[in-house]
Amino acid sequence: MNTLPQQLANGLLLGSMYGLIAIGYTMVYGIVQLINFAHGEIFMTGAFGALTVYAYILPDGTAMVVAVPLMLIGGGIVSVLVAVGAERFAYRPLRQAPRLAPLITAIGLSLTLQELVRNFYPGADKDRSFPSLDGTHDLGSVTITDADIFLVLAAIVCMSGLAWFVRKSRTGRAMQATAQDPDTAQLMGIDTNRIIVIAFAIGGFFAAVAAVSYGLKYGNIGYRMGFLMGLKAFTAAVMGGIGNIYGAMLGGIVLGVAETLASAYINHIPGMQQLGGSGWANVWAFCLLILVLLFRPQGLLGERVADRA
Repeated sequence: MNTLPQQLANGLLLGSMYGLIAIGYTMVYGIVQLINFAHGEIFMTGAFGALTVYAYILPDGTAMVVAVPLMLIGGGIVSVLVAVGAERFAYRPLRQAPRLAPLITAIGLSLTLQELVRNFYPGADKDRSFPSLDGTHDLGSVTITDADIFLVLAAIVCMSGLAWFVRKSRTGRAMQATAQDPDTAQLMGIDTNRIIVIAFAIGGFFAAVAAVSYGLKYGNIGYRMGFLMGLKAFTAAVMGGIGNIYGAMLGGIVLGVAETLASAYINHIPGMQQLGGSGWANVWAFCLLILVLLFRPQGLLGERVADRA
């Protein structure tokens, strides 16, 4: 029990990262009823965009206080461009097609982005080192790093900004109208194509923020990093209530805390010594998803957007 505060902090941090990625899934689904399974690779390309700024654009010895914002801008530009390009050239032509078509396209796009990075980014066939923030701070019995502080602040700023944008701005209200009924919204003068592009762009930027946080925390990135993180983030979005942006962050935090606690403590339960540790973290995360789907299939905060199919 002495390690419980530290494990809870680790779970909150991991869950914040899942939540940032999950928002991209839930915003796109809420507006166009599409599960963008390439979103994990949008997260991955953001990490490589940030690394490109640090390794190939900034001069050697650039202080991290200067480098991190510039890396965030570079990663955000790459992720947003990939997300908007995917919407324009892969998903928009299939918007009136049967729902299985864009789903298969998303899977194909995911594999394509992986292979493009693996084959054309220098050294991407193996994990690339990423500049990390290693400074540590003790808060009682909890130890956090500078990378953890960056992640928490980024999650708070992004979530607060998105909440204000959706509730208060004219574009945010247009997004809510498009999510409720895109045909009526278009008749009322809303450019639904523009709204959908904005949703993809916001999701892409949030994925880039999560990608930079991931690199700063773990010190390396790879072309496969988007698959599992994207799958976990999708799990978080479903747990929170797909289509609900607050549910996406809540689902991410619940998933991160549950995964961390299960990894740390299940092997101390008599008869379950072989079922704990980090190797079982993914198993327990998806077991939690199954339980949520069995007992509350609409997610923890309910499904904000009804199925229009």
